[in-house]
Amino acid sequence: MEARMDVYKLAPGSMQAMMGLQNFVNSTGLDKTLSELIKIRASQINGCAFCLNMHTKDARKMGETEQRIYGLSAWHEAPYYTDKERAALALTEAVTLVSTSHVPDDVYNNALKVFTPEEVAHITLAIVMINAWNRIAITSRTQAV
Repeated sequence: MEARMDVYKLAPGSMQAMMGLQNFVNSTGLDKTLSELIKIRASQINGCAFCLNMHTKDARKMGETEQRIYGLSAWHEAPYYTDKERAALALTEAVTLVSTSHVPDDVYNNALKVFTPEEVAHITLAIVMINAWNRIAITSRTQAV
């Protein structure tokens, strides 16, 4: 598979715009490990090799275990994720699959049981960002290195 384009060269200013929202998300205080789990799970669903490569490496550097990284696609059945992680992962799946899920009330309300409304907003923005990055990388066929 060959790269198709460098969207950031073809659309000057787009990287700066994307990084503006990403920097906001990074500044919210969202737990860094949780953030990486969100990025990995959304990237698994979307099939983004570039982002999976990047974020599994980042998660390992932060001390995330191989077991939890490998088990992420089956988190529903795995015993080693916290209630907060489960709520965030359920929201990640629902937002990533929004065209079919429409983010069910139970998923949203479960997130509100373990996170504040502000934290749910921050998590939602984190999910939106990784989905945007995935879509750019997949469409442009950005190569994993």
